[in-house]
Formats: sequence, C-alpha cells, structure tokens
Amino acid sequence: MTDPVYRRVVIKLSGEYLAGQQGFGIDQPTVDRVADDLIAARHLGTEVAVVIGGGNIVRGVEVSSRGVSRPTGDTMGMLATMMNCLALEAAIERKGTPARTLSAFVMPEISELFTRTAAHKYLAEGRIVLLGGGTGNPFFTTDTTAVLRAAEIGAQAVLKATNVDGVYSADPKKDPTATRFDRLTHSQAIEGGYKVMDATAFALARETSLPIIVFSIAEPGSIGAILRGIGHGTIVAG
Repeated sequence: MTDPVYRRVVIKLSGEYLAGQQGFGIDQPTVDRVADDLIAARHLGTEVAVVIGGGNIVRGVEVSSRGVSRPTGDTMGMLATMMNCLALEAAIERKGTPARTLSAFVMPEISELFTRTAAHKYLAEGRIVLLGGGTGNPFFTTDTTAVLRAAEIGAQAVLKATNVDGVYSADPKKDPTATRFDRLTHSQAIEGGYKVMDATAFALARETSLPIIVFSIAEPGSIGAILRGIGHGTIVAG
C-alpha cells in the first residue's frame, strides 16, 4: 500500500452532504459511508481532523434573511455543526474506531472545548477528531474554520470535499464548456472568484502556506485516494 502523502490533515465536509438524497437533516446511510471513508483514511496512518458545516439543518445567512439577527443566525448554524459532529462521532465509534468531538464554545455536558493541546493529544492517540461550532464567532464560515484549525494544529493540508472533482472555470453542472483546473495558486482562486470556498478561507490559507485539495467525495474511497496522492482533484497552493 502506498504511504500517505500527508501526516495530518483537516477534512472539510459540507453539512448538506450528510443530508443525502432527502435534502434535510441527517441521513444515516450517508453518515455511515463517510465514517467508513474517514476510518480508512486513518488506517493509512494519517491523523485526521474533520470540520463539518451545518447547512443540512440550518444556515445562518438564510435564517438572518428572515428577520433573525446575523449573529444569532450564525450561532444557530454553529449549533447545527455540533449535531453533525456528534452524529458522525457516534457512527465512527460504532464501527470500532475512537473519535472525539471538540467544540469551539463551552458546552461541558456535550463536548470538550477545543484547544490545540487537546486536538494534538487526541490525534496522537489515533482518534478521529471532529471540530464543531465553527470558529465560535459569527460572520465566519466553516470553510474558514477548516483553514484556521488546520493552521492551529499543524496540519499539512486541508481536504475540501465537494460534489465535483475539483475547481472549475464555471459550474460544470450548468456549463458544459467548463474546464477543471489541476492546480491554482491561492491568489488565482481568490481573483477568479471560484465559489468552492470563500475568499477569507483562501486568503488565510495563502497567509499560512496551507495547500487546499478540492475533490469529490461522491465516490467511496476518495479521501484515501487523495491521501495516497492518486486522487482526482484540484490543488490550491502557492
């Protein structure tokens, strides 16, 4: 078996993906399949941390457009990410692999508070670490959270799991002439306005020299393929 390219990574999953075909909430077969992929990635020898969005339950921006203040809406979204983390943690542990959820804000009855020390400890122990609660502050996306946490814990890359196999010049589902990029710099990703991640996340990755690999999670085993350097995706670096 090929050795993994990265020793430690942060994987960014969208909450919407966990909804499966039902479009809302948590689809257990989808959660179980993601858990299998994460466990397989851990068994390659890579230390795995995961940041999950909350859009399958609530999106702060959408809630705020209906009269709720943006900070309150974003807090609701951050709580939704915790639900997703706990669901995925339970699935991983049910399959016999240790996991631990760390929260960006204090909720002692539910989860331990995120600290770099705690994350380092659990990753070194072989646990898959789920990072919930976003940054703990409104106005920041979970994409930015993934890059921030990766920089904090010394991850070597952020793996951005999407429903397409990389960054395209346009939406490939709408534009048949869209072309996929094999590689982009952080600045090119920002200047191109590509919607796969927000500009703040790309800017922070540029500042911290963190590569981002954008890939499709639709195929089982895609995370492991990226970690072995044989996956199909776009590398955003430099």
